[in-house]
Amino acid sequence: MEVVSDILQPYKELVGTVAGIVTTGQMFSGSFICYDIYKQGNTKGTSIMVFIGGFIMSILNIKFGFILRDDMMIKVNFVGLMLNIVYLMVFFHYTAEKGQAWFNFGIGGAVSAGLIAYSEMEDPTLIENRFGTIITIFMFYLISSPLLGLKNIIKTKSTAGMPFPIIFSGTIVTFMWLLYGIILKNKFLVLQNTVALVLCSIQLSLFVIYPSKKSKEKKAKKSN
Repeated sequence: MEVVSDILQPYKELVGTVAGIVTTGQMFSGSFICYDIYKQGNTKGTSIMVFIGGFIMSILNIKFGFILRDDMMIKVNFVGLMLNIVYLMVFFHYTAEKGQAWFNFGIGGAVSAGLIAYSEMEDPTLIENRFGTIITIFMFYLISSPLLGLKNIIKTKSTAGMPFPIIFSGTIVTFMWLLYGIILKNKFLVLQNTVALVLCSIQLSLFVIYPSKKSKEKKAKKSN
């Protein structure tokens, strides 16, 4: 990693800027979910945890950015935090189960507050490694969550329920942050995004093995 980092060092600002741009672009993917909610007039089939997960991740990464003294990470995740707040507002407006939604949001807020409080009390010489580990575990959970339906995907031989645009953009984002992590020589950024890239690649491969039903229908129409 040392050799690659030295080679990429002159491109640190460029890689960081590109990583920030593609990450910000991916954060707007939630707008597609909100548009679907708007069209059907309710939140049926959509879980608030998608937005709560993004909300928590943004807060944790902002704090980690301050720990690393990385302005790019802080700015990008601040944008993500604002966007997820907007997405949550849309969800609350259209959901019929506001009590449950507020309960879930309360848990998410409590988790965020607890972790931020912990980061303030932890030994400054240990916080980078320990807080980085917490973010890594949470990040792995969020990225791998679409694979929880793997059994059903194999059974139906269809990836219709998987969000291809989000997974595809996520692959690009994790690759760019992997490069940035290598440049910074930050083992947590490298570990996070190496595993994340593998998970995204596995999910992308499912689209090749099991095309969505829509893709099959299009092929059937063309053949007719």
